[in-house]
Amino acid sequence: MLLAIDIGNTDIVFGIYENDSWIHQFRISSSYSNRASDYEAQLRMRFLENNLKISDIDKAIISCVVPDQKIVLKEMVQEMFALDPIMVGVEMYDKLKMEILSPYEIGTDLVCNATYAYYTHKRTCMIVDFGTALTFTVISGEGKIMGVSIAPGLKTAVKSLFSNTAQLPEVPLVMPDSAIGKNTVHAIQAGVLWGYVGMVREMIKQIKNEVGQDCLVLATGGLSSILTPLRDDFDEVDKLLTLNGLRIIAGLV
Repeated sequence: MLLAIDIGNTDIVFGIYENDSWIHQFRISSSYSNRASDYEAQLRMRFLENNLKISDIDKAIISCVVPDQKIVLKEMVQEMFALDPIMVGVEMYDKLKMEILSPYEIGTDLVCNATYAYYTHKRTCMIVDFGTALTFTVISGEGKIMGVSIAPGLKTAVKSLFSNTAQLPEVPLVMPDSAIGKNTVHAIQAGVLWGYVGMVREMIKQIKNEVGQDCLVLATGGLSSILTPLRDDFDEVDKLLTLNGLRIIAGLV
């Protein structure tokens, strides 16, 4: 049984994989604690609630883009499962049989995404990840990460808007039918969400123009289902795509 941990800027996603399926996933805020024992307590509770045995975990893998939490979660895995987790990082990229430009700069989550795309499809892919940042990662059919584009994520944009304006409220991320708002809440939803629809569509178009039209577009991230008008712009939507990348890496190293 595999334990995969994806430590992002906003959330830490835990996934448990057995018999070709993810049997359990859950999230904890990345700012929840800086102590391994606190995360261990949360995991023990989840294992108990779902009738899972700690002793059944025989492999663990971690991707982390928050340096302060990297050691904390590694320590948690070592103490709770008596395992040394696989840490996704530069030192093991050569084992992925992929060409990674600027390996010291690219986020390990994006490497996981690219790994999934390459080993699953073996053709040029663009992975759109709706996270704290909105990222577009392009990988060729030969396994070369061609580059990345980064923009503020949906929640990041909304938070910046309401925190820097005196009279604008924080609003729920619900896709409005109209791009013309009739009140303050709808106006913000229309501007941000329809604005992101336009940005994502234009980025997809521009990237395809640069790499060729024969490019699969994959979407992932906790917010990937909010922008419903983009549904037909994606060839695949998988909220567990990063975890699946971790699963593939765990089988390669």
